[in-house]
Amino acid sequence: MAKYIYLHENWTNFIWNEDKIRDIFGEIKYLQGKLNGIMSTVGFSQKEETLLNTFTFDILKSSEIEGELLNFDQVRSSIARRLGIETAGLVPSARNIEGIVEMMLDATQHYENPLTEERLFGWHNALFPSGYSGAYKIDVACYRKDEIQVVSGVMGKEKVFYEAVPQAQVQREMDRFLNWLNTDFSLDNILKAAIAHFWFIIIHPFDDGNGRIARTITDMLLARAEHSSQRFYSLSSQILVEKKAYYEVLQKVQWNTDSDISAWLVFFLTCMKNALLYSEQATAYILHKAKFWTKHKHTEINERQRLMLNKILDGDFVGKLQSSKWAKICKCSQDTATRDIKDLIEKGILQQEKGGGRNTNYELTEI
Repeated sequence: MAKYIYLHENWTNFIWNEDKIRDIFGEIKYLQGKLNGIMSTVGFSQKEETLLNTFTFDILKSSEIEGELLNFDQVRSSIARRLGIETAGLVPSARNIEGIVEMMLDATQHYENPLTEERLFGWHNALFPSGYSGAYKIDVACYRKDEIQVVSGVMGKEKVFYEAVPQAQVQREMDRFLNWLNTDFSLDNILKAAIAHFWFIIIHPFDDGNGRIARTITDMLLARAEHSSQRFYSLSSQILVEKKAYYEVLQKVQWNTDSDISAWLVFFLTCMKNALLYSEQATAYILHKAKFWTKHKHTEINERQRLMLNKILDGDFVGKLQSSKWAKICKCSQDTATRDIKDLIEKGILQQEKGGGRNTNYELTEI
């Protein structure tokens, strides 16, 4: 009968097939260097904006993986305040959001600090400042006192996907995990991040929040890998996109009798590669936008025009640009919208689309 991986002797002596990860590992290193090279050419304000957005989405998506939807503006405002980034539209943030942001920034801004039990308990306390997970009271800032199962499905028809390490063994397993994390420097930190993620999930040391803390540990080790507190890609965002595969591979590897985690490493590294590729694409928008505003820094542009141009440059404008949409978004009259558009055409910024049909559509002259 199959047994969970942790029931085998010396289960943390993980093994993997180097041939299966070698190529993708090289691709990741190349993409990291390429992205960092691109970001080195970006102005300070654009880099700050990208950093703020990356951290915001990382926190939002990590919580969304667990089914919790956080307020975008509150998360973004909390990060901006803590990093000292000046940005418009800051709003007060809820206590639980402040705690989640505190955990993430402690991991990424102080990535060189050891991960101690005290620090880990602090993160858990920050995740659940009220002592409740939803409507349920949980043990906070300490390892769980009960057995735990990971289940899914409607009440009465639940399916058990995983039974975590027995409660009596959690302290011993976590001592071993933290000792490895803080003293074993034989592995590349990207590989170490992948292993740490899996190892922590298997132990499942807390009543709740294990997935989010596993991803936070991952972010800390990725920051060590890059020797930087700045991050321009979001692994959690990509895991959310590949959520079904994420849980499937964890479920598959948890049964391995020989501690072979090749399938998990391939998934993790592929996910990281995809996150870097997406970020590279998003960065192209940033560079195009920065180049556009540098070119037009002396061009007289009113606030309505600036608003609409930024929407187009950010890829936030949906559909065809028409004067009626301009008027609606800018909350101005149709005549004012038409004058704004005509002015930008005269300045060589907008042009009329060819073959627009019955309605007149406009586009940037530099697509």
